[in-house]
Amino acid sequence: MSVAPEQEPAAPPEPSGRAVDLALRVVGGVVAVWAGVLVAVLDLLYATWAWEVVKGRPGGAGKALVGTALALGGVAAAVVLTVLVSGFAHRAVGTRWAAALAALPWFVVIVAGGFRTVEGDLALSGDNVLGLGLIVAGAITFAVLGFRQLVVPPAVR
Repeated sequence: MSVAPEQEPAAPPEPSGRAVDLALRVVGGVVAVWAGVLVAVLDLLYATWAWEVVKGRPGGAGKALVGTALALGGVAAAVVLTVLVSGFAHRAVGTRWAAALAALPWFVVIVAGGFRTVEGDLALSGDNVLGLGLIVAGAITFAVLGFRQLVVPPAVR
C-alpha cells in the first residue's frame, strides 16, 4: 500500500499578491453580473424573435417543424450559456455562492421582460411557449449548478 507524501504548507502570499487577487475576483464578479444580464437579454430577444417566426408561418407540418427546431435550439442555447456563465463566475470569484452573481441579474431581467413598458412593448407574453421554455430551462440550470457548487466540497488551492 502506497502512501502519498505529505505536502509542505504553502507560504502565505505577499500582501501585494492578495490585493491583486482580490481585485481580479471583484472584476470577475462584475463581469459575471453583466454576463448574467447579457444572457437574459439574449434569451428574451431570441424567444421573442423565434415566437414571431413560428406565429408568422403558415400552419401544418412546416410550422411544427420550424417551431420544434427553434424551441430545441433555443433551450439548448439557454442551457449552454447558463452553464458557461455560471462556470465563469465560479472560477473567476472562487467562492461557492458565485453562481448567484450571474443568476440574480438573470432572474431580474427575465421578470422585467414579463411587464409592459410605457410604450406597450412586451418582451415575454403568456402565449410565448418558447419563452416559457427558455425561462424554465435557464432557471433549472442555474438552480442545479448553484446547488452543485454549494454541495461539492471546495477544491484545495
